[in-house]
Amino acid sequence: MVIENVTKNQSVLDWVKDKIELVQPDKVVLIDGSQEQIDALRAEACSTGEMIKLNQEKLPDCYLHRTAVNDVARVEGRTFICSREEKNAGPTNNWMDPEKAYKMLYDIARNSYKGRTMYIIPYSMGPIGSPLSKVGIELTDSIYVVLNMCIMTRVSTKVFDVLGDSNDWVRGLHCKCEINEEKRYICQFPEDNTIISVNSGYGGNVLLGKKCFALRIASYQGWKEGWQAEHMLILGIENPQHEVKYICAAFPSACGKTNLAMLIPPETYLKKGYKVWCVGDDISWIRKGADGRLYAINPENGFFGVAPGTNEKSNPNALASTKKGTIFTNVAHNLDDNTVWWEGLDKNPPTNAVDWKGNPWNGQTSEEKGAHPNSRFTAPAVNCPCLSPEFENPNGVPISAFVFGGRRAKLAPLVYQSRDWNNGVFVGSIMASETTAAAAGAVGVVRRDPMAMLPFCGYNMGDYWQHWIDIGKTLDPDKAPKIFNVNWFRKSDDGKFLWPGFGDNLRVLEWIIDRCEGKVDAVETPIGYVPNAEDINLEGIEDEVSRDTLKSILNVDKDLWKEETKGIEEFYAKFGDTLPEELKHQLSILKENLDK
Repeated sequence: MVIENVTKNQSVLDWVKDKIELVQPDKVVLIDGSQEQIDALRAEACSTGEMIKLNQEKLPDCYLHRTAVNDVARVEGRTFICSREEKNAGPTNNWMDPEKAYKMLYDIARNSYKGRTMYIIPYSMGPIGSPLSKVGIELTDSIYVVLNMCIMTRVSTKVFDVLGDSNDWVRGLHCKCEINEEKRYICQFPEDNTIISVNSGYGGNVLLGKKCFALRIASYQGWKEGWQAEHMLILGIENPQHEVKYICAAFPSACGKTNLAMLIPPETYLKKGYKVWCVGDDISWIRKGADGRLYAINPENGFFGVAPGTNEKSNPNALASTKKGTIFTNVAHNLDDNTVWWEGLDKNPPTNAVDWKGNPWNGQTSEEKGAHPNSRFTAPAVNCPCLSPEFENPNGVPISAFVFGGRRAKLAPLVYQSRDWNNGVFVGSIMASETTAAAAGAVGVVRRDPMAMLPFCGYNMGDYWQHWIDIGKTLDPDKAPKIFNVNWFRKSDDGKFLWPGFGDNLRVLEWIIDRCEGKVDAVETPIGYVPNAEDINLEGIEDEVSRDTLKSILNVDKDLWKEETKGIEEFYAKFGDTLPEELKHQLSILKENLDK
């Protein structure tokens, strides 16, 4: 067996041997992450039509892939947490008994690699050898998965040197099978460090290092081991004195998370010498350092971004990241110059193209979209123009603030600070967004997504909140990150956004950093501390946002918040006796404050 040449770890050898017997591949290939091997796999994928090589002058080392039409997004309804007791999965996850799940999955997977190659992918989430990193092994029958994992994680046989004879590694089995949506399952077994995905070829379901490991399994590991895996970007803000402060921020989808992670400062800030550094756009692993502060790493090595809407204006850094070494999935193929296109890229859709389904497409006349709304790019982080110099730091970066956010037209002010750590946990737990036209169903419906972790928490969310509270108890209040909430989406009565957003969000982040450093005062309200309007820098946007407009979007409407407490109570009721007492206490304080 090829793997015996690189490791003597018995738990690895036994597991791989067992899975080979189960799925019966014709051939087994160990992935070492070398350029030579990657090039050979790209060539093979192009020869079978699995991938299309794009214009190598305009898009060097870039390729296009199309998934099956029935397989274009994460499938929350087919995603399960298979803990031994149902209560450990909690009320917000789908649960399946592990014994039943293993039998069902192995029956689906049995002999599914016949006529196919098994690729063994050893990878590290986080820099190889970092004390904050973890090792995984994914078995797959998809070259597409191999090539994506080589972008998104650190694939190397060196992870076996780090692992030694330890059993602390995550087992991942992916089988394309027949891409049958009726038999599609993405199952996490937190107590066994195991993930099994069958009948999908879409990235979010099959790149098992991503949400499956980095959030669902890792959140459980963090709970048991005293650290955190969070659905958070990591951002560094450098001031003109070259001091850098780092924040972690969590947003539900469609709230500008990637734009914030790669923010470009407004002109007035650039002239003064401000810079913004991206450490990560999606996931943070957070641990207490020797100095008592919390440190975060980005466990990923690339960006798995949504293509539509990404353009030179909305996110130039994300677009620049896709210019080489990128795999595009389910976008339109421009046949005239062998490049790619998607809605929102520019105003010139190609006329001679192929759409994401593989059909001829004329962007000037077709009513169909050229790219799927959830089409993706998998781009190496190293391409990002604002990638932090600390990206590979094995010890992570020190976190000054946690920022939560959502999309609320009237309720939440532009920014507010929690009163203390536990109040901040409460603020994260009540996070919600109003649905937009882009989401299926009614517009303006409030969807709760605590800490943006609702689909990604690998255990009971009540226990997850308690874990946040317990971590707070271990922190010196002077060293603990301060916790804030932002809302870029306040609207006027006629439905217009009141805050310009994008790069101008740095003005709010500057206030957040100033608060962390005790440089500015704030106004106490029933929900927490809001800025004095004079303390937010409006230089350069006075024509867009007057001081009076700013005051209006910092306003806290007690009546709306009283209505909101009913929704919070209703949501909390789902958690029964696993809801932490501290959160009940925080809710009662909020109600008292609103009645004063």
